[in-house]
Amino acid sequence: MLQDSIRSAPLGRQTLEDESFKDLHGMTPSNSFRVAWEGVMLNKLRSFLTTLGIIIGVAAVIIMLAVSAGAEAEIEDQISGLGANLIMVTPFRSFGGVRGGPGGGGGPGNITTFTYDEVLFLSQNLQNVSGVSLEQSTSQNVKGGASTMTGVSIVGVTADFLEVRDYEVAQGRFFTAAENDATQRVAILGAGIAEDMFDTTNPIGQQVRIGSSRFTVIGVMAEQGVVGATDNDGRIYIPASVVFKKFGGTGFGGNRVRMILVKAEGGDALEGVMAQITALLAGRRNIDPAEPNFGVRTQQDIVDARSSTTAAFRSLLAWVAAVSLVVGGIGIMNIMLVSVTERTREIGLRQALGARPRDVQRQFLLEAVMLSLVGGLAGLIVGVGGSFVFGELGGMRTELVPLSLPLAFGASAAVGIFFGYYPATQAAQLDPIVALRRE
Repeated sequence: MLQDSIRSAPLGRQTLEDESFKDLHGMTPSNSFRVAWEGVMLNKLRSFLTTLGIIIGVAAVIIMLAVSAGAEAEIEDQISGLGANLIMVTPFRSFGGVRGGPGGGGGPGNITTFTYDEVLFLSQNLQNVSGVSLEQSTSQNVKGGASTMTGVSIVGVTADFLEVRDYEVAQGRFFTAAENDATQRVAILGAGIAEDMFDTTNPIGQQVRIGSSRFTVIGVMAEQGVVGATDNDGRIYIPASVVFKKFGGTGFGGNRVRMILVKAEGGDALEGVMAQITALLAGRRNIDPAEPNFGVRTQQDIVDARSSTTAAFRSLLAWVAAVSLVVGGIGIMNIMLVSVTERTREIGLRQALGARPRDVQRQFLLEAVMLSLVGGLAGLIVGVGGSFVFGELGGMRTELVPLSLPLAFGASAAVGIFFGYYPATQAAQLDPIVALRRE
């Protein structure tokens, strides 16, 4: 009998168990997966090398989304560190009469800086605001307690600074507007500076030397940590009037201010306050409000500008991850085509025993999907672990995105279906008589 002769034909190591050939069109899903797994395990090393592409692709998706989310979280921390409902007023840089972008850095061009009088003018005339302040920095050597520190950031601010920046004082108090007007030499230490200088000693009432002048410590700021490249706990805050009087020669000199900070009373008041700032400063400077030589920005403007950069970065990472998955899918297609060629007699035997073309197609498609799923599971493990390792050793903040796990795993399954369909179809279209003649 033909069936008996077929059963007795030697098929070598590619032949699956005899029961795998029985009534293939009626196989249960569990049997189908078992036979597919046996097909995958025929050559373990080859299957492992094939799944490497999927493993790398899935891990790349998870790690790169984690890097992107970490970058966004870093931006949010920096923005939130500025304070809520904050408006920043910065001068424009001009190049031979042509207005440029916001100033504040070095380089060629004339910067139309603000004056301290303009800060006071805004604080007296603006409505619906919680406060108006500035940050005028200088770097000085500081001696306090038994410690001497070099290059400490000394920040001149006004009495509204705490309200504007949403900062808090942990010990003592902040200076008043009267003390600022009287150029009182008082200082509020950052939490880190206070600990380094006085350790367990209460710093309130102690004397510190900043540059060549002595200051009385009246407060210690609550811990702020590092925001961006700024160590807020390593700063010392003193009245802005003292900075202009004692350290005016440092930086760009005089009572020039590069940025004014204004806090609106609420989010609904932002637009109105911005319009007031433009009108007041333009009127004081006798310029057209429609073409001011300064810029008025909110936190959202910074968020939007940085978000566009982050979005471009995320798109680049997504393309890199997609290419990795495509490469993995091509590897699956290649190995499945080789498998179809090697198992041609097996396919003919299946068809001779009653398997329909769609049964053969389903079986090889299952093998391709199984390769992808195994690679996807391994990629999830590598991706999650890699995200934490990259965050610890890579110098960039990473935030694991939970949605990336099902997304990456689903993508691996889709790759298996897409790139496994063609080899499975080729297997299903083989002529059983020609296939059985194959050596």
